Amino acid sequence: MRKRDHNVLTNAASLLICGLLAGVVVAAAAFPAVAMSGLAAKAGAETFGALPKELTVARAPQISYLLASDGKTPLATMYDENRRDVKLADISENMRNAIIAAEDHDFYNHNGVDLNGVARAFVNNSQAGADRQGASTLTMQYVRMGIAYSATHPADVIAATEDTSARKLREMRYALQLDKEMSKDEILERYLNLAAFGNGAYGVYAASQVYFNKPPKNLKIEEAAMLAGLVKAPTAFDPTTKDGYPHAVDRRNYVIDNMVKTGAITQQQADEAKAVKLVVKGKRAPNGCVATNKNAWGFFCDYFYRWWMSQETFGSTSYDRERRLKSGGYTIITTLDKQAQTGADKAVRRAKPVTAKEAAMVAVVEPGTGRVRALSVNRNFKLDNPDKPKNKPHSDPKQREKGKRGNYPNTVNPLLTGGDGITGYQGGSTFKIFTIVAALEKGIPLSYTFNAPQQFRSEYIIDSSSPAACPGTNLYCPTNSGKKAGGVQNMWSAFSASINTYFVPLQQQVGAENVVDVAKRLGIQFRQSKDADFANTKEAAHQWGAFTLGVSQVTPLDLANAYATLAADGKYCEPIPVQEIRDLDGNKLDVANPRCEKRISTEVARAAVDAARCPVGDNSSTSKCGGSRTAAQTKGIVDAPVAGKSGTTDSEKSAALVAMTKQYAVAGIMADPDWPQTNAKMKHNQPDGINPPVWETLRDAMKGKKRIDFDPPGKKISLGDQRTIPGVGCLSLDRAKSRLSGAGFEPIVSSSRVTSDCPAGTAAGTSPSGRTIKGGIVTIMVSAGKPSNGGGDDRPGNDSPSGPPNNPGRPPDRPGG
Repeated sequence: MRKRDHNVLTNAASLLICGLLAGVVVAAAAFPAVAMSGLAAKAGAETFGALPKELTVARAPQISYLLASDGKTPLATMYDENRRDVKLADISENMRNAIIAAEDHDFYNHNGVDLNGVARAFVNNSQAGADRQGASTLTMQYVRMGIAYSATHPADVIAATEDTSARKLREMRYALQLDKEMSKDEILERYLNLAAFGNGAYGVYAASQVYFNKPPKNLKIEEAAMLAGLVKAPTAFDPTTKDGYPHAVDRRNYVIDNMVKTGAITQQQADEAKAVKLVVKGKRAPNGCVATNKNAWGFFCDYFYRWWMSQETFGSTSYDRERRLKSGGYTIITTLDKQAQTGADKAVRRAKPVTAKEAAMVAVVEPGTGRVRALSVNRNFKLDNPDKPKNKPHSDPKQREKGKRGNYPNTVNPLLTGGDGITGYQGGSTFKIFTIVAALEKGIPLSYTFNAPQQFRSEYIIDSSSPAACPGTNLYCPTNSGKKAGGVQNMWSAFSASINTYFVPLQQQVGAENVVDVAKRLGIQFRQSKDADFANTKEAAHQWGAFTLGVSQVTPLDLANAYATLAADGKYCEPIPVQEIRDLDGNKLDVANPRCEKRISTEVARAAVDAARCPVGDNSSTSKCGGSRTAAQTKGIVDAPVAGKSGTTDSEKSAALVAMTKQYAVAGIMADPDWPQTNAKMKHNQPDGINPPVWETLRDAMKGKKRIDFDPPGKKISLGDQRTIPGVGCLSLDRAKSRLSGAGFEPIVSSSRVTSDCPAGTAAGTSPSGRTIKGGIVTIMVSAGKPSNGGGDDRPGNDSPSGPPNNPGRPPDRPGG
């Protein structure tokens, strides 16, 4: 331990002698001929006495660690300098002894400046042809490094390291002061954490990891000696290079011999240590998102990096924020759920290999917190080497003709989250949920019925030359896929079967601008300028007739979070990639806390989710889903209460599916990011479609998780103002229509006939019978008369009062026109 036997007179003498010798020694090193001049000594003493005493050393850059949500699994490291400060107690005694043996034998005996060393340097440097000695102690070396790290200007860094008398004097003055203010162990700890060891390793913690893949407390004699030997010349003694290896061994053995001289080890220990073959087991620490623990996790890491760079908490400029991340020494527990991420990675690659031009993209968000649990796409997160490119030819024929390559299999573009020119992909009928929410907010219940035609003539104005225009007009006329009539539908059945000609008139009724507003409140960002022009102007949004059919571009992350908001009873949470951030001192940063607010009422959210259970094979609380479901396999595969929606665009240029439980919302989109107008057809249910990756991701994420049912909505928002339907049996069709209209319903006449006791051509009953919503559609069933054989069920009004008859056939889920 340190010998504290220096009294005031000794310190005073040291100051005087250092002042005199400093000028002489430095002069001898630089100008041997004038070293003995009295002028040099006098100048040294005067300059030394005028130097400041206080030294403030800024904390050196520290590596930041990114971990998965379990707080253990490494995700990535970010740094300017690979350094992590450790306490002296966590550094092996071998390392402490080795650095003293290598750099400063009398460290525990001097006052920060070794007067004997200064004298030796003076004598040595006065001799012609001798190697120059500087007489720097560990304390003086620490001072030099500290000044350099605390410098705010490049010129100050140079001044801290250049070989001048001024620099030497300053080091001596500060070293003497530090030795009075700090213990020897404190100085040694700071030195070992600041020193550079080569191969990108700064500080003993990084060095022990880089060269021996172990913490510094476990370093053996020979390992510690090698690391201590590196400090003098990390490049010359680099054991990882062919030329440096023998020098590293010689330097290691030199340090071991000096450890014997200082009494740290015995000769026998030295001989045994030198006999050990030097083997370097570690490697440079990976740096950045292109070097994540698993390549597929690079897209999540990149999302985290972009999020960090957007947070003003970490600095007012992007430069400040990046410096904080790469030098702040943070421990960042991200939201990446290893189970969900691994499942997603396997699923997207099963659907499409990394060499496919189609991108299978999946995003997973936790409802109620906004925590992003997984981001996966069938791509490698890496830059393609322009000299030896591995990317395939561009999928856009025009770009391919120019010799350009596509962004597959390698890319660092934010395909899942948007930015840097990535504006998203058409979400198709997944957007119909926004129309449901807007209608519910306007007081229109889920039971609202509408007789959806084969083609709907809307009031929306479009270009008359558009194929979506009604012939000879400038009116938007959407159709259902296959150009089939949708029939009488309510929100449950229309959403389940994805009836375009139900949702466009429903949007028209509530106002497209209100539907767009719902999408905004649920977190949909309109990144494409054309979409933004529509979305940000109320008048333009009012005329956005096709919005409900998902013509706007959206990212998988935004889509997952929008549905997650509904699963969380209308609580919107900003998507966030972190769940805990701690600084070097262990303090938690509030910036990692979820940022949530209520944006949709609980009842509206629950009602929307109730409708969303229908498309994915689950049952709504009322079981009014109808007979057609666009992604019916979801429920069976996930094996949990589930809600969601599929979506397809014109010509199947993109395909989407959202599936969610109370714990996870998973959105998948398949598209060609390089060529949105692709001539390839994106699929749904096939093994290489988008549905299997979504199903499998949600299934794997839910393994071991509790099955929680969705809360049903109230009767009022589901069924609305229910009224009794008057009987019309055996009335003429005109009288039946008049009676129903007078009771406040909208009557329509069925095109088919049913057997009944009523005369043929008269009303046989209604569908539904019993009760339905005020103003709702009531279908008049037409009698075909009594059955000729006397059999069959001839009771009028035999349909269930719970809803409209099952929809005959499922129109594929894509927007019309």
